[in-house]
Amino acid sequence: MNFKMNWGKGLIGVFCLFALGMGTLAYKASSTKLDLVSNEYYKDELRYQDKIDGMNNASKISDIAITQDATTVTLQLPAELKGSKIEGEIFFYCPKEEANDVKFPIHADTSGRQIIAKKDLKYTQYQVKVTYKTEKSSYYSQNEFIVKK
Repeated sequence: MNFKMNWGKGLIGVFCLFALGMGTLAYKASSTKLDLVSNEYYKDELRYQDKIDGMNNASKISDIAITQDATTVTLQLPAELKGSKIEGEIFFYCPKEEANDVKFPIHADTSGRQIIAKKDLKYTQYQVKVTYKTEKSSYYSQNEFIVKK
């Protein structure tokens, strides 16, 4: 078999490789899952000033402490708010996958501690966003946290 290369065959080969590469790129791009930070991005942006005010208020008191043991994750609210009626939400936001996001209402005990079962969370990295308010002020805190096995 005598295979002789010339310009025509070379151009056809390059074109075929290019078409195959573009087809592969289009397939991978269409099958990649992209999660938005929020499905209601515009509404969230309009409320951003509330978040800034909450961060400023939270900076005036002690931080929220997040710890874990084998079966639970514990959030300790600031000691300055002990005895106050606290309402709000704890949002475990997973930047990697929206399906891992979990929200909990704040139901802290009298010492300001809330316990969350690990079975309700995935073993991954979260941004724990806590939005809470008392009779006097609103607060917002955000912490990085990794739920470990």
